[in-house]
Amino acid sequence: MKKESLQFLEKLIGVISPSGFEEEGVNLWKKEVEKFVKKFRIDIHGNGVAILNEGKQPKIMLAAHIDEVGFMVKYIDKDGYIYFSTVGGVDPHLIPGQRVRIKTEKGEILGVIGRKPIHLLEEEERKKVSKIEELWIDIGAKDEKEAKSKVDIGDVAVADVGFNFLNADKVVGRGLDDKAGVFVITEVLKSLSKEKFDASLYGVATVQEEIGLRGAKTSAYEIFPDIGIAIDVTFATDFPTMNKKKTGDIKIGNGPVIARGPNINTKIFNLLLEIAKKENIPYQIEAISKATGTDANAIQLTKSGIATGLVSIPLRYMHTPVEIISLRDLENTSKLLKSFILKVDRVVG
Repeated sequence: MKKESLQFLEKLIGVISPSGFEEEGVNLWKKEVEKFVKKFRIDIHGNGVAILNEGKQPKIMLAAHIDEVGFMVKYIDKDGYIYFSTVGGVDPHLIPGQRVRIKTEKGEILGVIGRKPIHLLEEEERKKVSKIEELWIDIGAKDEKEAKSKVDIGDVAVADVGFNFLNADKVVGRGLDDKAGVFVITEVLKSLSKEKFDASLYGVATVQEEIGLRGAKTSAYEIFPDIGIAIDVTFATDFPTMNKKKTGDIKIGNGPVIARGPNINTKIFNLLLEIAKKENIPYQIEAISKATGTDANAIQLTKSGIATGLVSIPLRYMHTPVEIISLRDLENTSKLLKSFILKVDRVVG
């Protein structure tokens, strides 16, 4: 992978963007994609929309959500401790003891999530998962007045972790769900900006996916494409405790995951599969017998219906501060989607 692509991915992961607070992430993406697309807009909901070949047919939408899970400031007590709620599906087992970065009007502030030390916990307390309302963020403030001079009610926070390499191919970071998908769309747009193709392409960084697929609903309604493909992450099952009989056999590094099921248009699935086979792109298939829980679900049900696909990137430890993906999977996902767009007339023709 090119150095400049990796640098952009790292910057994207570094941005604080819980659901409803994606503006900084969308603006960063805008700055990047405007290097190779002539038209970009941010809609009323906050979705970023990059456009290539406007006016051509068919109209294709690639969607990946730029929001992430996190925390929101709810209450500050007289001693300056900050109580919070979760934004999206945060695992309560993993919350105590984390460092967090709080996004405020004055800039980012470091805090830590505290709880009573294990030495002082009663036996029954040790067996229980801490309730959110029993945890707090400590920013080192001496009292309520000092804390409120730095932090406002409704400010959001994320785990204070960076982007790192585990080895030459695997990287770990917070928010790879689904900034990895936004990265893939960026690579596809960049590559196709140098090509001639018949379709018009709308790359969308959707907002508020983690709290109900909201950005996909509004952006798909506005664009109303002939074809919509969601790019998201999916559960890798190549680590202990995962039940492959229930979730399937998905491995990091084994290629993009092509979804199959009622949420997916059969022609789109077949063409993605055919391309992967002919071009020797490694791939995996995920059977999803109901709504996928991704932007694909919202896209499919827009207006009179949209032919929809879902291509996912295998990811370990979803919704934790230590999500892991393969760079090779990112590259192969980008390659598959680029080839699909160049051959897509067979789906709608």
